[in-house]
Amino acid sequence: MTSTPLSQSPDNSPPPAGGKTERAESKPKKQGHFCVWHGLTFGTWVRLLASRPPMHWTSLPRMVSISALSILNSSNDLLESVLLGGRIARQKIEKPPIFILGHWRSGTTLLHNLMTLDPQFTYPNLYQVMYPGNFLLTERVVTRLTGWVLPKTRPMDNIPAGWGLPQEDEMALLLMTLISPYLMLAHQGRPEKYDRFMDLKQLTPDEQQRWKTAFMTFVKKLTVRANKPVVLKSPSHTFRIPILLEMFPDAKFVYIHRDPYAVFNSGMHLRRTLFRENGLGKPVFDGMEEEVLSVYSDCIETYEQTKHLIPAGRLHELKFEDLEADPLGQMRQVYSSLGLDFSQVEPAIQNELPALTKYTKNSFKMDEATMRKVYARWRSSFDIYGYPSRLPD
Repeated sequence: MTSTPLSQSPDNSPPPAGGKTERAESKPKKQGHFCVWHGLTFGTWVRLLASRPPMHWTSLPRMVSISALSILNSSNDLLESVLLGGRIARQKIEKPPIFILGHWRSGTTLLHNLMTLDPQFTYPNLYQVMYPGNFLLTERVVTRLTGWVLPKTRPMDNIPAGWGLPQEDEMALLLMTLISPYLMLAHQGRPEKYDRFMDLKQLTPDEQQRWKTAFMTFVKKLTVRANKPVVLKSPSHTFRIPILLEMFPDAKFVYIHRDPYAVFNSGMHLRRTLFRENGLGKPVFDGMEEEVLSVYSDCIETYEQTKHLIPAGRLHELKFEDLEADPLGQMRQVYSSLGLDFSQVEPAIQNELPALTKYTKNSFKMDEATMRKVYARWRSSFDIYGYPSRLPD
């Protein structure tokens, strides 16, 4: 059998037709000393440890640094609360947020990066989601002193990394509440620990209130930082349209989808990378393929069943492949559909086009058996979004 690479970036390119051998990927990149848990406060770190995540002695240096930083984070959070707590509590969300929805690796990052070029919006950056309890107090100083600790690109792909670049608000919710599917990074291979944190329907009343309070507080703080509509991007929110509309009745939404084969390959690569770089024990890959297949099916089904709740004129859907081929034209359609002013962001997107064409993509391969498995499990998505199976007869 011959093989054909499924060339794709995380969020940046569809696979070509065919593909018939084991996947190949570039040498894994390292995240360095930095990991998601360095944003925990001491109390939340203790709660995470109390949930008994798998640990291994090789992660001892990471756990020591998390412990030390958690004490500093707690002190900074307390100081910010004393100095700015009243202002945060009084802050109104008068300009409804825009939510970017879509399954992981479907193009949400590219879409988020393009929308956040617009000066009429604000967005959470990496520092703010990593230190949600004190960024109003510490961001300006700490980011200047610590930029060197970050890798130049994200570990799962070639997208630039930096404190000031757009990032998922789900990370902030994880660190503030531990009520997040990203708890999987600590409880690898134990979906019973985090599955119910996708759509939030199975939360206890206390958990739901804690999640809502944390999310609203975070959005208020972003508004204190810059009183503009907030553009929020977290694939997890694709499961949560009802609760998002309950909290932000006037919110607008953009949904992006992508060739399912590319989503599968890139999703597997994403999980392997994040599990290696953010675990407290040895990475656990057993059962990963089945979980990727199941979560995607649940995500698409949930979205298709709940999107009707969004009032007319406040949801725009697009294909990643169209966005990649014509970023300017597709973004113009997004803005027109949602009734937004495109004039301010158009020059910025035009300036970004040369960089998009130079982007270096990860390369993968997919064997025919895997293609058949993905198509069989996700056939409804192929049909809904108009993607061909590309399987031989």
